[in-house]
Formats: sequence, C-alpha cells, structure tokens
Amino acid sequence: MEKGQITIPKKFRELYGITKNTELEILPKEEGLLIVKKTARVSPFREVFGLLKKHERTDMYIDKIRGS
Repeated sequence: MEKGQITIPKKFRELYGITKNTELEILPKEEGLLIVKKTARVSPFREVFGLLKKHERTDMYIDKIRGS
C-alpha cells in the first residue's frame, strides 16, 4: 500500500524547524503545490480584518451604503 509520502531535504527541515511531529499542509496553487506548516486556524474575521482600510466609523459606513 502506498502512503503518498514525500521527502523534504534535511537542509529545509532544519531551516524551517520541521520535525517528525510537525504537521504540514499542501495547498494547490496556480504555480504548483505550496507546503506550509500547519498552524492554529485563524478566524475568518481576522483573515479579512482591515482589508478595506476604511477610515470611518462602521455605523457611518453602513448608513452610507444603505443610503440612509
């Protein structure tokens, strides 16, 4: 039975602190596959917080987009 294992060269394991207990994620990207250390999940709110870079109060912004 194949396990689908890959080998990460020692120099990269040492450089990035990858040990036998490190969990990795493999993410598909347009250019190929991206291997990243698995970390605690960040809430979706935190991922997009500040994305719009609005410099006005939220209630004023909501009133404006609602046409109030």
